[in-house]
Amino acid sequence: MDSSCSERTALIVGAGVAGLTAATALARAGWRVEVVEISASGSTSGWGLCLTGPSLRALDALGLADACLAEGYGMNAITQVDVRGKSAGQIQLPRLIGAHRPAMAGIARPALHRVLLTEAVRRGVVVHHGLTVTALDQEAELVRVRLSDGTERRTSLVVGADGIRSATRGLLGLRASLDRHGQMVWRARVRRPSWATGIHQFAGEPHTAGLIPISESQAYVFLAENGVDRGTLPASELAPRMTQLLASFGGWRGVQLSALLSESASASASPEPSASSERSASVVRRPVQTTFLHGAWHRGSALVIGDAAHASAPQTAGGAALAIEDGLVLAQELGRHRSVDAALKAFVSRRAERCRTLVETSVALVGLERAQRHDETYPLVDACHRRMAEPA
Repeated sequence: MDSSCSERTALIVGAGVAGLTAATALARAGWRVEVVEISASGSTSGWGLCLTGPSLRALDALGLADACLAEGYGMNAITQVDVRGKSAGQIQLPRLIGAHRPAMAGIARPALHRVLLTEAVRRGVVVHHGLTVTALDQEAELVRVRLSDGTERRTSLVVGADGIRSATRGLLGLRASLDRHGQMVWRARVRRPSWATGIHQFAGEPHTAGLIPISESQAYVFLAENGVDRGTLPASELAPRMTQLLASFGGWRGVQLSALLSESASASASPEPSASSERSASVVRRPVQTTFLHGAWHRGSALVIGDAAHASAPQTAGGAALAIEDGLVLAQELGRHRSVDAALKAFVSRRAERCRTLVETSVALVGLERAQRHDETYPLVDACHRRMAEPA
């Protein structure tokens, strides 16, 4: 992809949620877009995620909300259960895409990836797997990009959407700390029980757990394990260990989260391996890590978005929303400014406070969980969803 100054071309690093959303948003605005993705398989890993109201609002602006709702499971409330197994209240989430559509949706990660990739390709985006960026140099108004296969591109814009350990961020000389918070999050795909029509969060001693539907037939159980070191576990021990940790969550209406896991463990398929997490056939275990890029998110005509700029802990369920919003807002700002540099400055100005607030709120929730101050988490979660419902 060699670009003249009059042609709008973009190279996006990373074919995850942020990268594919940005690719579609830019292609809709008339940009010629390539995506490079270091994974050779083109598949995505993990069990599921939440598309909160802001996620659905941004996807709706791209014409993708209904496709995601069809693949996932629409929900309107978060039910909270205290350590005694008693109801601690219910958060009714704001419906941001209309009174007759859900407030949020759970969705399997592979299903979301399929929706985003299909639309990007339909819009003319070219996606290369097994390829990444090794060098970036600003040359007047263009960026010269060297790729891992030895080829080069000259392009109007480079977008690093390559995750919390972003190589693009390093190539740009942008520094961000990777913060750990003494928690491991476990996830396992299970059969969706009939009572699970929304998110359920269970406070425990000393851990917390929950259940999120991702389709009519499936859900995933999550568990935040507190006070755990950074050591790893053999894959063969993951499912038994998670079952053991979930055994104490059984006081609410006779719900046994551990039984759901036991029923589903043998039927779950294993996702792709990853250096930063442990996986068995039914369980994913990852450390809770966050980052936030203070100051500039760009150098010249190259910037980072999504988890490369702001990775939150999972307690707010807002990471996907920020990533999806990033792609949409980036295209909007590029359409409003004559120069890429001015657009990127406006983008960061528009996004930084919102993203910082979510990351800091997620870290605060981790701290409250670890301190067993569950009563304080409930209003904070509610306030966070209300704050995020404001325009991006």
